[in-house]
Amino acid sequence: MTTTYRVELDRFSGPLDLLLFLVRRNELDLFDLPIARITSQFQLYLSALQFLDLDLAGDFVVMASTLIEIKSRLVLPSPEEEEIPVETNDDPRSGLIQQLLEYKKFKEAAQLLEDRAAEWQERYPRLSNERPDSARDQSFDRIKDVELWDLVSALSRVLERKVIEEESKIRYDDTPISTYVEQIGAKVRTDGQVSFTTLFDNASQRSRIIGIFLAILELLRHHSFRAEQSSDFGEILILPPLPVVENTESNATAVAEAQPSTEPTSLTTDH
Repeated sequence: MTTTYRVELDRFSGPLDLLLFLVRRNELDLFDLPIARITSQFQLYLSALQFLDLDLAGDFVVMASTLIEIKSRLVLPSPEEEEIPVETNDDPRSGLIQQLLEYKKFKEAAQLLEDRAAEWQERYPRLSNERPDSARDQSFDRIKDVELWDLVSALSRVLERKVIEEESKIRYDDTPISTYVEQIGAKVRTDGQVSFTTLFDNASQRSRIIGIFLAILELLRHHSFRAEQSSDFGEILILPPLPVVENTESNATAVAEAQPSTEPTSLTTDH
């Protein structure tokens, strides 16, 4: 049976973003990229992405093939390649490194614009009636504290230690994602914090694992839940939303404005 759970690739960044994430997480030198190490880690993420049945996941498969090809060329250059002019065959990694540098520059510029927009929004907040309706695509909301690739990495570790049951032999789990959102949200609020991996303890069906993962994304993106990770590639904790702190300064101003202007404030506070 074809699963009804689909993850749009637009919610994930492309393979270059994953490579840049791995470079940063492993504190690698972008100009001397260790292809063998990057390739093995990239393939772990690829297995999780393919498990999620991502639309257009072929982009990641193509990048994985490119990494494997570069790795093989570094180890065993073929005689045919030796006949290629030197200027086009100095380093098999050069083309990929150039792409990563360009993408890094683009991403940093986009992040700078996003930070400035957030700063101006805090400085000049919109009134409630000025806020746009639900026309904005919420799939582009950022996950705070923990990056999306951290969650995919955690999912890949969950899959490594699980035996996934064949859904053709058992009843297909068609639980709506909204149900998982309610259940996981209630558990996190009750317990105060829940580890990412424990949420999959009783899940062995592919559809159920995907449903839980998508529900976690939903809670983090649209319900103000938080995710924290104490170390790179370590356990991820799912936390409830922070309590809403009322602006006491604004409340004090509102109270002061509500006092009669003809009566000095000091008279109301001396008693």
